[in-house]
Amino acid sequence: MDQRDSIVRLDLTNESVTSEPVPEGWLRAYVGGKGLGARYLYEEVSPGTDPLGDANALCFLVGPLTGYLPGEQRYVVVTKSPLTGTFLDSYAGGSMAARLAGSLGRHVGVLVTGRAERPVALSIADGTVTIESADEWWGLDARETDDRVQDASVACIGPAGENLVSYATIASDGGEHHAGRGGAGAVMGAKRLKAVVAHDEPPTADDELRALRRRDVAAFADDETGRWHAASETVETIDFANEVGVLPTHGWQEGTFEGTDDIGIEAVRAAASDRERPNSPVPGGFRVESSVGDGDSDGTTESVPRGATPISLGAGLGIDEFDAVATLGSLCDRLGQDVISSGNAVAWAIRASEEGHLDRDLSFGDDDAARELIEEIAARSSSLGDALADGVEDAAAAYGGSALIPSIKGMALPSYDPRGASAMALAYATSDRGACHRRARPVEAQALAGTEWSVGDRVDAVIAEQDRRALRWSLVADDFVAEALSPDRIEEWLAAVGRNPIALDRIGARIWTLVRLFNVREGFSRDDDTLPQRLTEPIDGGPNDGAAIDPASFEAMLDRYYERRGWDDRGRPTTATLERLGLDEFDEFDRSDQAGETR
Repeated sequence: MDQRDSIVRLDLTNESVTSEPVPEGWLRAYVGGKGLGARYLYEEVSPGTDPLGDANALCFLVGPLTGYLPGEQRYVVVTKSPLTGTFLDSYAGGSMAARLAGSLGRHVGVLVTGRAERPVALSIADGTVTIESADEWWGLDARETDDRVQDASVACIGPAGENLVSYATIASDGGEHHAGRGGAGAVMGAKRLKAVVAHDEPPTADDELRALRRRDVAAFADDETGRWHAASETVETIDFANEVGVLPTHGWQEGTFEGTDDIGIEAVRAAASDRERPNSPVPGGFRVESSVGDGDSDGTTESVPRGATPISLGAGLGIDEFDAVATLGSLCDRLGQDVISSGNAVAWAIRASEEGHLDRDLSFGDDDAARELIEEIAARSSSLGDALADGVEDAAAAYGGSALIPSIKGMALPSYDPRGASAMALAYATSDRGACHRRARPVEAQALAGTEWSVGDRVDAVIAEQDRRALRWSLVADDFVAEALSPDRIEEWLAAVGRNPIALDRIGARIWTLVRLFNVREGFSRDDDTLPQRLTEPIDGGPNDGAAIDPASFEAMLDRYYERRGWDDRGRPTTATLERLGLDEFDEFDRSDQAGETR
């Protein structure tokens, strides 16, 4: 098997395409995926670069195990976020990942800079990337774009990406899968890059890899995470969040939702009962009908609900009708627009209307009004839609109502209300791409612990998860399957593809710290690792009625986090930490003051 050791460099401005080796030592130090993307982004993107400018880099990357590991395959998009201004890595599954791995040949991915004069698509086959016209595709949604391509997989933007919505996604499989939060789709739109098309079949595994796969498919099927995922996938997230009182409801005002049973896991199972699910211990998703787009002859089309859909577009908006929630989710999927950010944007508008900041009649539970506003956001067709397209913080700056929907580093909070599990508050605050529940999710362990966690318990749980996920996302592995892989098994897999990483037990911390260095270089500091005012106000109702985050306690927890990370009190990695992790070449900060300026 050929080992991936090169990258395709593509400049859309002058239409140049070259292949070059990955610099020596980078693959051993950063593995692939997130880690390698972080190293390239630090190298390629100068401080202060406009995320929507020609100089921003956009990397499509696979990992050394993409196409081989059990579970749904993943690819990653790495860039500087137009929503937060931070480092951004965003992952998508489906058929695109494995076919991209098969199409790239010896390449780990494609690094795109510049801006095309007219809409283009990248065509990848047999290790070669070509630039083709996409004039006829511009203006199509994700499903329509996917339908234009035969015998290939497509990652594309919809109208939201074309109109530079700051939380536009990159959709694949017609909108069933997305590289979602943070706005990578807007970066594609700014570059006039409509789609990436992968033509070849997934890579072929040798006998050793097939044996490892058989073993770990069985291991995952027997693992607790595997059994849960096979039964419920992420859809059951809303039922769990409601049960423990951390479900953000009616625009983050309450912690439980009376309509959960109508839009939760049992509702999804009932709606999908006549749809065949994949016969696999690692299934690919429930499928339900919705009424977005042309659909079939009866006016319906299929969509794949994820956990974020009923949380953000259901409970968050006070909508308890399953069909309405599924339709809103399908709409976002086809527009290429993140469902979490979209739900929070609409929730902000409803609350702003109720409090007199907007001259527009909006209310919770009105799915028609929600659909209309989501379409306005994607098209930037109204002054309110235009403001919300840049995120809730920008909308609040334009209209007022800054404390209505919580956000961190410009990204609205996702699935879990941290007032019911304070370790989650630390995870959100220290997340490298803005408020994100995927970087660490200690809410589940803390909520089910049965005993009060100490500050040290919370900090250790967050750091351990952040480091583990940084490693998994460098493989690039299915989150749930990777949870069942021990470090020894990861080493076996890497050895089977000819990889010998430097100190595997420190790679996660190395990658997390390099990303922190990128963000610090962009001007981020302790002042940005903070919590919004909304979280200091009590939850109304449910098991955590009256719960709120105490600012002093949070600051003490953040102090401990920095100490355990080996960062100074402004959140900058110390010289000793950089030396320990093999990152001393990045020790470029003037430590004579607390400003975090580069020398």
